[in-house]
Amino acid sequence: MHYASINNISKSFGVRELFRGITFHVEEGDKIALIARNGFGKTTLLQILLGNDTPDQGDVWIHKDIQVIFLEQEQRFDPLKSIWDNVLSMNHPVAQVVKRYEEFLEKGSADATELQRLLNTMDELHAWSFEHDMQQILSRLKITNLNQKISALSGGQKKRVALAQCLIAAKLHEGKCLLILDEPTNHLDVAMIEWLEDYLNKAKITLLMVTHDRYFLDAVCNEIIEIDQQQVYIHQGNYDYFLEQKAHRNEVASSELLKDKNIYRKELEWMRKQPKARTTKSKSRQDNFTDVEQRVKQKVEDLSVQLQVKMTRLGGKILEMKKVYKNFGDKKILAGFDYTFKRGERIGIVGKNGVGKSTFLQIALQLMEPDSGKVNHGDTVVFGHFSQEGLTYKEDKRVVEYVKSFAEFFQMADGTKISAAKFLERFAFTPEQQYTYLSLLSGGEKRRLQLLTILYKSPNFLVLDEPTNDLDLQTLQLLEEFLLDYPGCLLLVSHDRYFMDKLVDHLFVFEGDGIVRDFPGNYSQYRIEEENKQPILDTKENQDNNDFEEQKRLKKEKEKEKKLSYKEKRELEDLEKEMPALEQEKSTLEAHLGSSGLSYDELQKTSERIQQIIHQLEEKEMRWLELSEKS
Repeated sequence: MHYASINNISKSFGVRELFRGITFHVEEGDKIALIARNGFGKTTLLQILLGNDTPDQGDVWIHKDIQVIFLEQEQRFDPLKSIWDNVLSMNHPVAQVVKRYEEFLEKGSADATELQRLLNTMDELHAWSFEHDMQQILSRLKITNLNQKISALSGGQKKRVALAQCLIAAKLHEGKCLLILDEPTNHLDVAMIEWLEDYLNKAKITLLMVTHDRYFLDAVCNEIIEIDQQQVYIHQGNYDYFLEQKAHRNEVASSELLKDKNIYRKELEWMRKQPKARTTKSKSRQDNFTDVEQRVKQKVEDLSVQLQVKMTRLGGKILEMKKVYKNFGDKKILAGFDYTFKRGERIGIVGKNGVGKSTFLQIALQLMEPDSGKVNHGDTVVFGHFSQEGLTYKEDKRVVEYVKSFAEFFQMADGTKISAAKFLERFAFTPEQQYTYLSLLSGGEKRRLQLLTILYKSPNFLVLDEPTNDLDLQTLQLLEEFLLDYPGCLLLVSHDRYFMDKLVDHLFVFEGDGIVRDFPGNYSQYRIEEENKQPILDTKENQDNNDFEEQKRLKKEKEKEKKLSYKEKRELEDLEKEMPALEQEKSTLEAHLGSSGLSYDELQKTSERIQQIIHQLEEKEMRWLELSEKS
């Protein structure tokens, strides 16, 4: 089935042309990655496809029976409504009946007539499988407290809620849905990304996405569409094949340009003679000369990022962390961490969200005090800290003004000095872009500018906290090449497995409860070790699950025999929903304890709530057993 067509569309903003005459099609089952440099039309193209923007020329066609679902980088929620209300805000009968059913159970109403009506409607609409899939999506993305207001969530939590909303909506329209995802892996930990890979591979959806995660791209997509120099190029296959084809295309283009220059020189000499005869043949030759002249004189902008900066000399003493302890209430982050960093070390940090990776970086940089232990910096160490917070500025300025506030001239690796404007050009900011206000930059452009403000200090110890978010693939590749040759120390937190594999020599694995294990290898090697352990854990977990499922099956059979009163049946059903919800709330609160910046009152309240939940779980489990035995 033909889902969508983009036919000969062009788009410009003022004198800046984003793309010209591009055409491509989306067929049912396609899983397409859209690639372009930051600021060169990816988001604009998506907005045109969605109907939120119009091309200067050309047209877009989408099949009338297809539902287009879009995950954008800036989420649009009603901040006063709960996660639950926002996630199920779509106008679809299955979503609405599931929402009413869940709300009915949560209220604990004894209205048997209403319950039966809801159960009948769920059966008629085949909504039970959707409810199961919805709960799985929410659980895998660690969205537990569904009654929490959107306004209380962090940026990363909102992104996960938006992703869940899109996946749930796509499930409702399975088989007739075009799912458009803009950087879906941002703010997800590695376990979530691996689950999402598997989910998208198995789902019956048609997908168009923008991503910088190359392992994710290779695992999910079967086609790559690239926008380069205002043109579109379509590649069937994975990312490595795309790179090969692009390199070949560039070689051909260089060869053709050289050929055109030779033709141009010969034809220019002929044109200068100004032939008096205006025959059809000479007119045709003049037209051909004009075409060749345009190709030769066309300005091909070199927008590659050049990361060549001077590094401050690094002495013998670098960074020492001696018997470092850090807790947030009952949550242990570090329990006697002890390590002396060596010259040229390249260490990756991995672990689930909430185990304290960012807190560890803050302590290492002496931006946060440990509970006990010592953190010592060498006299010659110059840290470059690339934080998740992104580019920070007090007032909106033009890009070049912002950079000049750091320095008018910048020292390069070869000893020369260049102006702020030239330094910006090395980070792919054209003279026109340098006069753009900071607030108007794309997410990737802001990240590139943030990288510039860090490297200008000539750091010899780089601490990078999720540096790959919002960077385009070309800049990401160049950043990798720079870091591979970087002689200083590197401490890296990243969910980008490809990026981690290329750059680190060993890992600090945060296993929870303050335990940090030093693993001698990269992320892929660590995953292989974990997978070798998994069969043993799976056997026990599957046995436990089978036992629990068997108990549930027997309980449901007895419910059908109506040996329990209606009130007891309702109580049993409520307990089966309340206990997992309490477990989820407990996990969320424990993760919350591990976050930085909590006041003493917040720590105390959170700890008290966890104790209350543990007590409630004990009571509810006892009651569940009583009712199960009775049934």
